[in-house]
Amino acid sequence: MREAFQQQLDSITCDLAEICDTVQGSVRLATRALLEGDVQVAEAVISADHQIDRARERVEDTAFSLLSLQQPVAGDLRVVVSALRMVSELERMGDLSVHVAKIARLRVPEVAVPVEARPTVSRMGEVAQDMVRRVSAVITSRDIEDAIELSRDDEEMDHLRRSSFAELLSDDWPHGVEAAVDLALLGRYYERIADHAVSVANRVVFAVTGQLPTNASRG
Repeated sequence: MREAFQQQLDSITCDLAEICDTVQGSVRLATRALLEGDVQVAEAVISADHQIDRARERVEDTAFSLLSLQQPVAGDLRVVVSALRMVSELERMGDLSVHVAKIARLRVPEVAVPVEARPTVSRMGEVAQDMVRRVSAVITSRDIEDAIELSRDDEEMDHLRRSSFAELLSDDWPHGVEAAVDLALLGRYYERIADHAVSVANRVVFAVTGQLPTNASRG
């Protein structure tokens, strides 16, 4: 009985890591579609979102089965409950990637991001993608130090978002309201992906230790 229970717990961990890998790909492709004005890549991101939804349902089904049939306690219960929270966060990260792709698609055949703002947006995409990659590693390894380090390392994303706001609010912004709104939304989407990554890392810490990191303030 215990062996079967552990196998189901392990399957949840594997599914969460696989969802992270899918989300990482979605962030990468959505950013590419955005910066290149590639409608086919944008459509691919939007169409693939159902894969994340199905994976979330699989994790939830396994978790609820464990809760109802095995009635886990203590550390096992924390793992199952944390998994339910984490899979919701991961699904939302996928949804945010879709939002990025939809902005890219909306502006085709133009590129949504003005030339001077592209380095900032490109870096946002890179930081978001890297944080998702690190979350996948933390879920698999359950390394507390790595999880806590990730939760402290989204300061660059916050800085990038402030920089993008400074660009679009400057007196000499030449691209009009539409581009400014796009840039503001994109900054928010990437920032929220990072925030969700931090929240997932904090959930890993809670699953292992029973306590959230002292600096945890999100999710």
